[in-house]
Amino acid sequence: MSDSPLLNHLLELRSRLLRSVLVILVVFAALAYFANDIYHFVAQPLLMNMPVGSQMIATDVAAPFFTPFKLTLVVALALTVPYLLWQIWGFIAPGLYGREKRLVIPLLATSTLLFYAGIAFAYFVVLPLAMAFFSSAAPEGVTVATDISRYLDFILAIFVAFGIAFETPVAIMLLIWTGTCTRESLAKKRPYIIVGAFAIGMLLTPPDVISQTLLAIPMWLLFELGLQVSRWYTPTPQEDDDVV
Repeated sequence: MSDSPLLNHLLELRSRLLRSVLVILVVFAALAYFANDIYHFVAQPLLMNMPVGSQMIATDVAAPFFTPFKLTLVVALALTVPYLLWQIWGFIAPGLYGREKRLVIPLLATSTLLFYAGIAFAYFVVLPLAMAFFSSAAPEGVTVATDISRYLDFILAIFVAFGIAFETPVAIMLLIWTGTCTRESLAKKRPYIIVGAFAIGMLLTPPDVISQTLLAIPMWLLFELGLQVSRWYTPTPQEDDDVV
């Protein structure tokens, strides 16, 4: 029974999941001491644009303790993404054909870098602009005092949205590689892609025009980048399909 292929796959999957969880916990433990510093760093776009004399608040009793650790856990997860992808790759690689392996490895690396680039763009460009706008738009007599938990939920939504949006070139390459679309057909759909980018920006970001626009425009530009990169890739049925 121990030689069952299905059982062996399940045991390998369990082993890789356990190693992944262990690595996340180790990184979290290493960062836990700096939880407050990490939260302060992430809160800088808001803190720098708050009116003089105002500050962030905590409306829940346990929020000052748990919120920084919640953010630290998310940071630990983000930092271990390359290792997690490596575990996923190690699990699925034996069942892939040679040409699939040659494509998947650079796609995994590229998608990781693009996800980090999306988060960096959101932190250094989007959040400062959005926070400056929100702080200046407060009606007279209203004190800006953002709850730390709600701010964390806001920025995590922004980070995830921009991280996913920056995967657009990878999505374009996969569509062309699988034969779902051709470069020419995607180019003809450009007007619909632009409208769709703004619709996605409206759905994925908080309800403000700045975040929506700053998500939609990079998605459109990344779509154009994906089309340009696809010039150098033409799937051919003669490619070697042997498992290696």
